[in-house]
Amino acid sequence: MITHTAARRPAASGPAPARRSLLRTALTAGTLLGTGLAADAALTSPASAAPSSGRTRPRPSTPEEALRELAAGNRRWRTYREQHPHETRTVREELTTGQHPFALVLGCVDSRVPPELVFDQGLGDLLTVRSAGEVLDEAVLGSIAYGVLELGIPLVVVLGHQSCGAVRAAVEADESEAQLPAHIQYLADRIRPAIDHGEEGDARVDATIDANIELVRSQLAADPDLAAKVEEGALLVVGARYELTTQLVHRVG
Repeated sequence: MITHTAARRPAASGPAPARRSLLRTALTAGTLLGTGLAADAALTSPASAAPSSGRTRPRPSTPEEALRELAAGNRRWRTYREQHPHETRTVREELTTGQHPFALVLGCVDSRVPPELVFDQGLGDLLTVRSAGEVLDEAVLGSIAYGVLELGIPLVVVLGHQSCGAVRAAVEADESEAQLPAHIQYLADRIRPAIDHGEEGDARVDATIDANIELVRSQLAADPDLAAKVEEGALLVVGARYELTTQLVHRVG
């Protein structure tokens, strides 16, 4: 399930100057991922949206309902009780006329952390955007804005993970002052502000994973296109981390 875990280190300052102004305000409404969702009782609260004919569960329509569904899905995943929902012929036919995903997950490209699996969701449930280290660029921001503004998605999850190779590369390049191949250096430059210099070795990498999640989350929450939705209560932007060793998704920040 998704449970509350405090961020190990405060997020670092913003990204490269070529970015739009992203650090206007920090999101303060993200506590829902940790409050009320740790208990199994909260996971059984029914969503209010009416199910369509081919769907096995109601469609979440609010940030709170979306969080409950993701928490329940991760619980199924980590206890090996996956349902692999919404793959039937009826659902596939329904989706030819449109899509209404209830959450957007910005995750890493790591092959071990596919959002649809770790949250046990099916076709049409999640809009997923993936970049190494959850790094933001215009294509990523545009994709997220499309999901929120055009599809009306109420929840954005920045999903980092244990043993992130992109974060490790950024930390090691920073320590050695080595120049990485051009495209990889681009990633490292954007992760660098999150590097936790208060730790050493593997602990530095691990702490930087959390700090990077919070950095990206705060950038998204402050983006002008998304901030208005956050202020209206129509959008929640949260940070979370997937543990490879336990398959648990928990709150960061």
